[in-house]
Amino acid sequence: MGKDPQKQLAKAEQLYEAMQYKRAAKLYNTVGNNFLELENYEIAKDCFFNAAKSAFNEDKYLSGLEFLRNAGNASILINNFSEAYQYYKESLNYIPSLRNASDKNHFFVIFSSLSYLCLFVEGKQEEGLNIIKKIRSFVDDTYFKESALIKLVKDITVATKDKKQNYVKKIETDFENLKLYKGETNLAKSAIVIAKTIVSLIAKLTLDKKLYTTNDVITLTMDIDTKPLLDITQNSFYNYNINELKITKIGIQLTDNFTFHKKPDLPIIFTPGKTYHITLLIKPHFQMENPVIGPIILTSEINGNLKFFYEYNELIYPTLISPPPTLEISMKNLRPPLIGQSFPLEVLIENKSEGEALDLNIELEFPENLKVMRGTLKKQIYSLRSNENMKWEINLKPIEAGDYTIKIKTMFKDPDQNLITETKNFPLSIKL
Repeated sequence: MGKDPQKQLAKAEQLYEAMQYKRAAKLYNTVGNNFLELENYEIAKDCFFNAAKSAFNEDKYLSGLEFLRNAGNASILINNFSEAYQYYKESLNYIPSLRNASDKNHFFVIFSSLSYLCLFVEGKQEEGLNIIKKIRSFVDDTYFKESALIKLVKDITVATKDKKQNYVKKIETDFENLKLYKGETNLAKSAIVIAKTIVSLIAKLTLDKKLYTTNDVITLTMDIDTKPLLDITQNSFYNYNINELKITKIGIQLTDNFTFHKKPDLPIIFTPGKTYHITLLIKPHFQMENPVIGPIILTSEINGNLKFFYEYNELIYPTLISPPPTLEISMKNLRPPLIGQSFPLEVLIENKSEGEALDLNIELEFPENLKVMRGTLKKQIYSLRSNENMKWEINLKPIEAGDYTIKIKTMFKDPDQNLITETKNFPLSIKL
């Protein structure tokens, strides 16, 4: 390597302070390459950035852009994608200053595509696509369409949005056409790892029942098969080992009649090679036409630094029916019961459910030692609507002390003409 890079770095800084930008740019670039060889990427990217600043001070835009590209490359080698993106984004501002149209085409495509890839691996694909769309009007149409980098962006976009496995195969085949630096190659392959993951994961949704009432809780299970991810680790093209897949957030769209009853504890960490089950509990509150669950979006990470959204677009249409009506029955002594004396007993029937009770038949049964003095033991009602109630009194005379049980039998139909029967027991204690 020759000269001590630390001494050269100090010399470059002196030249910059002395505003000898041309010599400073050249020396910063040399030192940056030296630190790159030493795999000291942090210092290398600072050197390249300072080389770019020096070049721009001399209006040497072509050299300055190459230095910024090197700075971004060094940042990627330490997995600092956001910093690399800042270098690429800043580069786009200098390209219009280039005189040669061919150079403009070249650098617009290079820096916009690298910006897209940096944003893509941080889960910001749409933001990256906006940059590509913005620069397209500044690039020759034929050059744009034939660019290998633009084709890569297009194939990644189609593969991830439509889950097209054949597009990932196409990317792998065409990858040799890309002319990229070491860090940029790592960045591109990281993006392809994400694309491969999205198209490979196998997800399936299942409901625990076919019919639900608004009183039920819907159990929705999402099965995720991660065995296909082993193909990435075993494929020499990627040179990448997926140690874990982490779900950090679950987003789900619901129609207005649904709310989350309970979400699973997050994060959820998967190890490739197994099938995992995520349980989502959803509460329906009222009936509506065409209630829908979905789509579901999983905010995910690979090995803690590659971020993406896995979207499951299949919609679930649970069948909701009215809950069967239920009746609440209570009894109340209107006067203390005494042996040999009659006392009034009040029976209250309440419909606090949402459904209507039809053809209601009620029958009371008393033990022999509770003599009915007045009142009817059977009631028939055509309908008891939601939030309606009925009550009546019966006079009883206890014959002797003891603990007794009064039975009330109810029989009615729900709005779908299903017969519902129920017997309830009520204790009654008669003291001496």
